[in-house]
Amino acid sequence: MIDTILFDVGETITRDDRYWASWADWLGVPRHTLSALVGAVVAQGHDNAEALRLIRPGIDIAAEYAAREAAGRGEHLDETDLYDDVRPAMTALRQNGVHVVIAGNQTARAGQLLRALDLPADLIVTSEELGAAKPAPEFFQRVMEMAQVAADTTLYVGDHPANDVRPARAAGLRAAHLRRGPWGHLWADHPSVVKEADWRIDSLTQLIEIAAG
Repeated sequence: MIDTILFDVGETITRDDRYWASWADWLGVPRHTLSALVGAVVAQGHDNAEALRLIRPGIDIAAEYAAREAAGRGEHLDETDLYDDVRPAMTALRQNGVHVVIAGNQTARAGQLLRALDLPADLIVTSEELGAAKPAPEFFQRVMEMAQVAADTTLYVGDHPANDVRPARAAGLRAAHLRRGPWGHLWADHPSVVKEADWRIDSLTQLIEIAAG
């Protein structure tokens, strides 16, 4: 039985286009350059922040983030950043009695922006707010505690095998891999995803039937 669904954020409910475009503009490089580098480092198994370090070796990402905010060029999210199936899927799930939680590796500022969108969710929290980031087991433990839900009846949905599917399963949750965004498409048919994911989906609306079981 699934009574709670946890959603990843980037490339699960929101597009990452704006995020990386804003970094490219700030660093003064073509957007395609940074986008390609992000894809390259992640395909090699590295954190996507390594793309920023390739462009500016020795960069202090936290300091640059603060400088962007101070210059009025910080993080921004609005309705256009959401994938079209987000509100319909979450609304239907809640109407069916499913707890909807949003939790991903984002900043506290991103958490504020997500909550301002008034999404049909019972809880929205980010890794910076939790003090733990995926794939650490503490991330999932703290989300479970905050949402007051049980791991064995919770499904985590995300696009990244190493950050979403694998650690969610290790924490005792069920896991759905979403074919969305670069990482979701890159690993959709990888043998490890086929083996480890309880479900592989192309749209969040498929979760309605899965939760109905």
